[in-house]
Amino acid sequence: MRVAAILLAAGQGRRFSAQTASPVAKQYLTLGGRPVIRHAADALIPHVQILQPVGERASLDEALSGLRAPSGCTIAPCVPGGETRQDSVRAGLEALDRLPEGEKPDLVLIHDGARPYVPAEVTRAVIDALSAHGGAIPGVPVADTIKRVRDGVITDTVPRTDLYRAQTPQGFRFGLLRDLHRGAAASDATDDAALLETAGHHVAMVAGSEDNIKLTYKEDLVRLERLIGPTLLPRTGLGYDVHAFAEGRPLILCGITVPHTRGLAGHSDADVGIHALCDAIYGALAEGDIGRHFPPSQNEWKDADSARFLVHAGERIRARGGMLINADLTLICERPKIGPHAQAMRERLADLLQVGVDRISVKATTSERLGFTGREEGIACTAAVSVLVP
Repeated sequence: MRVAAILLAAGQGRRFSAQTASPVAKQYLTLGGRPVIRHAADALIPHVQILQPVGERASLDEALSGLRAPSGCTIAPCVPGGETRQDSVRAGLEALDRLPEGEKPDLVLIHDGARPYVPAEVTRAVIDALSAHGGAIPGVPVADTIKRVRDGVITDTVPRTDLYRAQTPQGFRFGLLRDLHRGAAASDATDDAALLETAGHHVAMVAGSEDNIKLTYKEDLVRLERLIGPTLLPRTGLGYDVHAFAEGRPLILCGITVPHTRGLAGHSDADVGIHALCDAIYGALAEGDIGRHFPPSQNEWKDADSARFLVHAGERIRARGGMLINADLTLICERPKIGPHAQAMRERLADLLQVGVDRISVKATTSERLGFTGREEGIACTAAVSVLVP
């Protein structure tokens, strides 16, 4: 029996984004040194002959870069997702159906890219159940008392007997699910098992796992980091940088352009905030300073966008299998005023480092008119970071 897996990555993760203000979709966040969806792919690929990713091509290609298919398995080119989960599943099914006869799957697994930790026995149980059923899904019994609430008031208690929390991967006979999807354009089913249930087909329930967590809320990320990440040790890095004011240059601070009469002098764009932050990260990793990685003696970095430096620093954390816990920057200057721009700076730095904005702090102080910053000769910045690395 040929088994394919459709790996869904087209969702926006609005509940997660609303809690974290993360500019990165949850399935692409870094977890244990790799994107969340890469862990999901690693969990599926030993059990299937075809892996069919569904979502935005560039993001998926980057997230799955380096994924090696075992002998007898093919990683298919990703196909775009749709407006709804059902649309995305249908896109994956149609892509599989376009394969030549003899290469099409007999069974198909549907898995959420935001579920990175799937015990192998769960996937095997789903596949085994398809020998006797048209569909099978993993689930765990509901342990908590369930209340129905309306307008903030409990209306009744729902008996929890025979209630299960559904998980993925959900498995199906390929032809059956394909045909049901083709006839369900107006359906509002929240998962594929519901299509079979509505059509009168039996769907088996197999034992799921409490560790098969769907990344939905920021607390889930902490739980998943404990499951997936190696034993990580905390490290702290400190950075400091200073640049003098210069005429005729834009003022770039923490990755954004700040309106001011003068910019800062330097070989690159002289972003004093990013330079201090890079030094803090390199210091925490014991990898020298920014000059070691981007020597000012090299013309390649003349007038360079310092965002490139910070992207590299973030990549070094992930390459070491680590994660950034938080970063705290203090810009020291009399003018311009940093407060009106601090949130935009936080968001830009978070985007470059691929972390939630809640992990980035940007604030400012003056030197009470003392020293070179007090005389408005330049701007200084201090940065402190905490990282976890194996």
